[in-house]
Amino acid sequence: MAFGRDRRTAVRDENRGFVAGVWETVKTVFWALLIAGVFRSLFFQPFWIPSGSMKDTLLIGDFLFVNKMAYGYSYASCPSIPLGVIGLDIGADDLCGWLDGENTRIWSDMPERGDVVVFRHPVTGTDFIKRLIGLPGDRIQMRDGLLHINDEPVQVWSEGQFEEVYEPQGPQGLRPSCMGGEPAEGAPCLSGRYSELLPGSPQADGTLSAGVTHSILDIGDLPQDNTGVYTVPEGHFFFMGDNRDNSTDSRFPQPQGVGFVPLENLIGRADRVMFSSAGRSMLAFWTWRPDRFFKAID
Repeated sequence: MAFGRDRRTAVRDENRGFVAGVWETVKTVFWALLIAGVFRSLFFQPFWIPSGSMKDTLLIGDFLFVNKMAYGYSYASCPSIPLGVIGLDIGADDLCGWLDGENTRIWSDMPERGDVVVFRHPVTGTDFIKRLIGLPGDRIQMRDGLLHINDEPVQVWSEGQFEEVYEPQGPQGLRPSCMGGEPAEGAPCLSGRYSELLPGSPQADGTLSAGVTHSILDIGDLPQDNTGVYTVPEGHFFFMGDNRDNSTDSRFPQPQGVGFVPLENLIGRADRVMFSSAGRSMLAFWTWRPDRFFKAID
């Protein structure tokens, strides 16, 4: 009988040990997720480049961390958590709705012209990455493919051509836009490459910051190369992609386009590419681009 009691005691202890182990695992996972969530909400958010709208500054398959501390915090600083497989879609406003409203941010620092910014689309809530072109009060216009800011043309000079292969790119299998239309599969795809110097941004002491020089691509004369004048409202910003003829940005009205983006929709600034893969999966190591690892974003 004593032997039976010892056996039952051993089984109970074993069960308790198993339950305790499971509970410790659950607690570990919970705290890990909590810490990761706080880190992502307050400091840095990972972002994959899904399209070619920012070529050749950013390529499809570039991976970067968005600096959320750059502009302070709003409801958009909280991550969206789409869980379509279980019919659940948690938006940033669900988690941080208490910060929404009045187009404000806490610990806010104004972005500067030329920053590469990740922001939340004002209508769809989708995360976009574009270059900040227009500040509140600016007048923005495209004339014959040349950007004008406050009625003054920006400085642009040729840097030759940007060449890539005409083939599906990235997980979505998107093909690039090319001068002269679509070439044969696997043939070179060319774009005109230029450097553009943007005017500086006003500083608190009344001076202007140094202007930002960055690369832009052009494939020819398209409707978005000639626009009306966009006057940026107070508390809003105007964004454009560096791949000027292949970017749905503030030149296009909402909801399909971006339109003017309110201050509270800014998520953060992109400063550096951390990793890059030209393939459809980051596990395909033969498609990695080592020359883009830790590359600063101009």
